[in-house]
Amino acid sequence: MDPIRDPFAPGAGTPPPELAGRDALRETLRVALERARLGRPAKSAMLVGLRGVGKTVLLDRIREDAEASGIHTVRIEAPEQRSLPALLAPQLRQALLRLSLTASAKDASIRALRALAGFAKKLKVKYDDIEVGIDFDPEPGLADNGDLEHDLQALFEQVGTAAKAAGTALAIFVDELQYVPEEQLAALITALHRTEQRRLPVVLIGAGLPQLRGRMGNAKSYAERLFDFPEIGPLPAEAARQALTKPLHDEHTDITEPALARILEVSQGYPYFLQHWGSHTWLAAAASPIDIADVERASTTAVAGLDEGFFRVRFDRCTPKEKKYLRAMAELGAGPHRSGDIANALNEPVSSLAPTRSALILKGMIWSPNHGDTAFTVPMFDQFMKRIVPADDWH
Repeated sequence: MDPIRDPFAPGAGTPPPELAGRDALRETLRVALERARLGRPAKSAMLVGLRGVGKTVLLDRIREDAEASGIHTVRIEAPEQRSLPALLAPQLRQALLRLSLTASAKDASIRALRALAGFAKKLKVKYDDIEVGIDFDPEPGLADNGDLEHDLQALFEQVGTAAKAAGTALAIFVDELQYVPEEQLAALITALHRTEQRRLPVVLIGAGLPQLRGRMGNAKSYAERLFDFPEIGPLPAEAARQALTKPLHDEHTDITEPALARILEVSQGYPYFLQHWGSHTWLAAAASPIDIADVERASTTAVAGLDEGFFRVRFDRCTPKEKKYLRAMAELGAGPHRSGDIANALNEPVSSLAPTRSALILKGMIWSPNHGDTAFTVPMFDQFMKRIVPADDWH
């Protein structure tokens, strides 16, 4: 098959040719954003799920939907080493400059920019990575106490007032939110709570690994009432079929039922793996219709590609002790597993492994579905660990 015409799009956050199975959630969040624009109660949302389920793609599509309807948006990715104020400040500045172009919102936007100037100036002492252009002098007493939780509330109030004056809403999209430190996460939750109390049109739509739900609850006990936490998982069977067949049909290519069933089986319905196997199968096939022999040939290169890219990049971030912990988990299967069972597999006491487990959670490698349980955040990682660290070596 012509590689130039390959319709599939495996990649980190790369939009697939067919975003199947997510329409209901997109509609739910469209309604929430429109309610916010009207000043009605509207819950913010946190999209939670494992790696490879398409959270980033979905976040970006919801943002595109919002912008198409005239709602102002900002988009942030939260890496492990940057502070939340440093990420927010430049994006809020851009949003406020756009809002200031609306005559009815000009004065409110300028006051919000003054608040942002005070916010950045005072907090730079604590968060020295804040870099933001200053368009107006700070207004004394406005978002300039030097306390993140207090100042972020004041800043969000001014931003929400500007959006309201413009007759729109501001939607803040944050990916990888699980990496935000708990103190900063608490300040963000408090600021959103304040804008909701005042019926100001500011909505947060975040995405993160499954532990995000628990981290937000720990940061502020009322977080579960303030946010919805839709779980993003593998696609239902029919949606997974559509994600494969529609791009193929658009290229005038058919696929046999056994071949389709095999891709659905090996990918387990995870969107990234569907795109990955679809692309490798396209390249392995000689002509339409694609058959199961094409899928079997493609699986060799598909697995190798996952090992060297999707899986290996995460594996290489781990220390030898962390890798051994992950291999012990893999020996027990896909999981989740009790911490005691992992300790038994390693012939070590549970208490001695607690620092390793905590470090892996912070790196986003594992999470705790329930107290004392441990699971991989990356689908099929147990199979990868068995391939990369053979059974005779890991002990």
